[in-house]
Amino acid sequence: MTWSRHADVMTSARRLLVDPDTSGFYHCISRCVRRAWLCGIDPYDGKSYEHRRGWVEQRLLELADIFAVGVYAYAVMSNHVHVVLRIDPALAASWPDQEVAMRWVRLFPATVNGEVDVPACRVKEQTLLGNADRLSVCRQRLGSLAWFMKALNEPIARRANREDACTGRFWEGRYKCQALLDEAAVLTCMSYVDLNPIRAGLAENLEASAHTTAARRIEAVRSNPLNARLPLSSINTTIVSDYLPITTEDYLDLIDWTARLSRGDKRGRVDSTEPP
Repeated sequence: MTWSRHADVMTSARRLLVDPDTSGFYHCISRCVRRAWLCGIDPYDGKSYEHRRGWVEQRLLELADIFAVGVYAYAVMSNHVHVVLRIDPALAASWPDQEVAMRWVRLFPATVNGEVDVPACRVKEQTLLGNADRLSVCRQRLGSLAWFMKALNEPIARRANREDACTGRFWEGRYKCQALLDEAAVLTCMSYVDLNPIRAGLAENLEASAHTTAARRIEAVRSNPLNARLPLSSINTTIVSDYLPITTEDYLDLIDWTARLSRGDKRGRVDSTEPP
């Protein structure tokens, strides 16, 4: 099954879609419930939740440095989040025990009154290293798509519920997931995700598409022009990435060109008179 932009085709059982022992690319979508607005201005009460975009992006980047995951595209929208990633369980299997313990404790640190307790974290690492069975479970989870999405969504839900002074579900059941079976599907899906703010009429161009990988890649090229000619890879550099058959510069040119095309089912596009 290859990628489609239509969410209603994402109906395969997760256990049939995601092989926990095999690396692969996936497109995941998490949506809010109870008319909740993850970010932006809620039209029902006029309240701004724009600051929550930063919560999601920060958490996503933190997890990308912990899990055996390469993040290739994301877009934090008003009431949903898109992520294109490559899970690599074989990489997690190759990590030394000490690294597995360190990464797991980074994910679930020991805390006191909400603050990380560094000495207690060291003790937790040593305890984990002394428990081979538990360490094996942690290793498997650090290479798991399900655990990555769980670690992304649950803290955001708890934080939003505290801010909203309510309880119950924040996300709409389980995240939706689609396997991307070849490089063409990965690139097509990445461009779809990066163009979400423009197609939704929330941004005028790629640079203004805040909290997307497109904006992050543009900033990386501006800070170091040599990045433009590098093969397109994940945005997190702490993991060995699969490179896609296109440079970062060519990818940005491709999605800029695509953004200028009108689509009958989408209200937004880049003005064709705007310089590329």
